[in-house]
Parts: sequence; structure tokens; C-alpha cells
Amino acid sequence: MKKAIYLACTALLLAATPRANAQFIVADPANLASGILNSANEIFQTSSTVSNVIKNFKEVEKLYNQGKEYYDKLKAVSNLVKDARKVQQTVLLVGDVSEMYVQNFGKMMNDPNFSPQELVAIGNGYAALLNESTELLKELKQIVTSTSLSLSDKERMDIIDRVYNEVKEYYNLVRYYTNKNISVSMLRSKKKNDRQRVLDLYGTSEQKYW
Repeated sequence: MKKAIYLACTALLLAATPRANAQFIVADPANLASGILNSANEIFQTSSTVSNVIKNFKEVEKLYNQGKEYYDKLKAVSNLVKDARKVQQTVLLVGDVSEMYVQNFGKMMNDPNFSPQELVAIGNGYAALLNESTELLKELKQIVTSTSLSLSDKERMDIIDRVYNEVKEYYNLVRYYTNKNISVSMLRSKKKNDRQRVLDLYGTSEQKYW
């Protein structure tokens, strides 16, 4: 693997993590990727340490909205070589996990089919899945920024592929977790003849998850 490919990969994650409201350049994938990692970390930490998941969700939502600026700009970066794009896609998947968590849990908080105790459990479940994805992203950052000569080019790319596949599995798991929770609400709404309200809450026929 040519050295230029690794320089491109490194450009995605090699930088000190900035604050979510820092200024950055659209063509600087390093700051964008680091911003997403920082945002995901903060969302998990806030979700897992607050005493009341529901009461403090607004703080989680604020952190997501700050990090989303990085996510949207990194998504628009297109001038990357193939292997660097795999790193970019992995980072964006973690952003997708954050997005599914914040957007759908926010709707569930307005769904009377879930009790406060159930919402706390659901919120904790999302936070745990996000944390696993974030830990994999940290591992990816170590790999693509490492100057160690102990790994061959193939070994390094094999690890990048493995991390990508594992993050993709967590993405699919979060999507499945979301589907199942919404399905529970749908079943409960049918018993109460309130199905349309749930459909309106979670989106149109093109947007809904079930």
C-alpha cells in the first residue's frame, strides 16, 4: 500500500480533538472526524452519568446538534482515495448512530406508550450502543495515526476493515433496536385505537422504520 494512502487515512483522524463550536475548514477531514468522535464521547458521557435520562435529554440533544455540523461537512468531503474513504465511512457511521439515538429517543419521550421507567431503560440502551461504537472509533484513530513499524500495510488495512465492519454491525443493531421499540409502541397503540397518532409521531410511510 502506497504511503500516500496512509497519509490520506491519517488526515481523517490526525489532529487534537477540538471543541464542538470551533472554527474549521470544510476541506479539513481531520478536524471534522475528531469533532464527531468528541461529540459522540460527550453524548455517551452525558447519557450515562446523569441521574435522570429523560430530564437531561435536552443536554444530549444540544451536544448532538453541535457535533452534527462536523458530521454534515465530513459527509460532503469527496476527494479521498479509496482506503481513506473506508475510514471516513466508519466515522460517519458513528455519526449515524448518534443521529438515530437522538432523533428517535426524542420522539419516544413524547410517546405515552412508554412509561418513564421504560424510557430510562431505552435511553441507557442507546447510550451503551453508542459507547461501543465510539470505542471502536478510538481504536481506528490509534491505527491510522500510529507511526509504529510493527504493522505491515496489509495488517493495518485489515484492522481498518475489521473496525468498519464492527461499527456497521453496531449501526445495524441500533437500527434494529429502534425498530423494535417503535414496534412496541405500535402494538400498544393498536390496542388503544390510537395507531394514527404513533404513525404521525415517527414519520411518514417513507420515513418510518417498520
